Amino acid sequence: MMSGMTEMEENLQRPVKNSELEQPLLLIGNPNNRRTLGLQEARQRLGLQPALVLPYARLLKIWRQGGTIANALQQCLEGRGTTYTQGEPWVSSPTLMSYANHDSAHGVKSVPLIRIDAPGEEWEVERELLFLGAVKEISPLTDSLSASMIPAAQTLTLEQEWGRIYAPNQWFRGWKACLERIAREAQEYWPNARFMNDPHDIAIMFDKRKCQQHLSAHGVHVPPTLQSSELISNYEDLRTAMKTAGMNRVFVKLACGSGASGVVAYQINPQTGAEIAITTVGMERVQGEIIFYNEGRMRRYTRTSEISALMDWLCAEGAQIERWMAKATYGSSVFDIRQLVAGGQAAHAVVRLSQTPITNLHLRNERLLPVEAGLDEHQMDGVQKEAKAAMAAFPNSWSAGIDVMLSAGTEQRAYILDVNPFGDLLYRVQHNGLGTYEWEMELLRKEPHNHAGYEHHRRLP
Repeated sequence: MMSGMTEMEENLQRPVKNSELEQPLLLIGNPNNRRTLGLQEARQRLGLQPALVLPYARLLKIWRQGGTIANALQQCLEGRGTTYTQGEPWVSSPTLMSYANHDSAHGVKSVPLIRIDAPGEEWEVERELLFLGAVKEISPLTDSLSASMIPAAQTLTLEQEWGRIYAPNQWFRGWKACLERIAREAQEYWPNARFMNDPHDIAIMFDKRKCQQHLSAHGVHVPPTLQSSELISNYEDLRTAMKTAGMNRVFVKLACGSGASGVVAYQINPQTGAEIAITTVGMERVQGEIIFYNEGRMRRYTRTSEISALMDWLCAEGAQIERWMAKATYGSSVFDIRQLVAGGQAAHAVVRLSQTPITNLHLRNERLLPVEAGLDEHQMDGVQKEAKAAMAAFPNSWSAGIDVMLSAGTEQRAYILDVNPFGDLLYRVQHNGLGTYEWEMELLRKEPHNHAGYEHHRRLP
């Protein structure tokens, strides 16, 4: 070892080989989940260096202790962050990361590309985001308190109850604060860095209300919304607004929910007043309080007492309310399409079929390739055109899984249902012989300057 230098400092000052000039990727995510492991395995198959993984749990804890993203990354570079795939370690250390332009104070001083991945599936991260949502300063114009606010002091000691939906608006406030801080600190420490998906865009995509308004403003076809949806705060408001708009069938969606969490297909018989709500949300009364949770299967509520409690909660937490439109069918099932768009190209697509109005695949719904579902070139052209238009509405972001429905009937039209910034985890589907992560990494490697399409990126603000 060179005199007076630490092993890390010596390693960072050694000459850089040509193979090390490939584009470094910083991945902010949860180290051992399917997304991180899938991306690392794809990079390995393509002969790329592993992404440097910055775990959310580490980042959020260091923030809470007064540190910065650079402090968190420095710990990873010192070998204190390890992820695994198939039993083999992906050690986030200087030896393996071997990037140019490191320094011992700020870790990676120049990070060309940052991928922000989904924060879910790790309880410690969920609690930290709830904490961040509790301490974030309230903006009267953009934020509101959660209907089920959890005090900051209690968030970090919460015991996980599987399936329970904890204060979703508070969680979302914490998630937005997390994205804002990532953007701010990335600007400070790595002025030349770019994001695969811009943090501000991710926040919009996550808010179903803002996302659909944003898409509509950019000429993208979306289902009609209940005009006064942002003013609807409870079940009675919802019933009144539906009657005024002449909508007897609507989807009420938790604005910040992912998957099918907090999604309700709701309809009223205008003649009899009978109502039905179809959802994955379960309800249980515990010590006088109604607890809401994801059941993982469909529930049907027909009693007004239950439906009103469900809608009161959804509306108070923040809901997107839109017309329930008839989807195209395949056999006895309705379907929509998850279409992956990256770098302006539409590739992998999965048809999601269901006997219910909700098509999410984790509900054990059937999946088919478009050709297996009998979708012709004209139909897929319409799907891909609308999906690419939705992605183009976010010019500072590079990829998303776009949920597209085709309307029922002979005059089919494609409508965008959702834009998922983390929607590239698709199983058993390939494009040109590549899985989703392999295809994305190959696109990045081939693009100009070994960077993700400058026309789709900007420097940090």
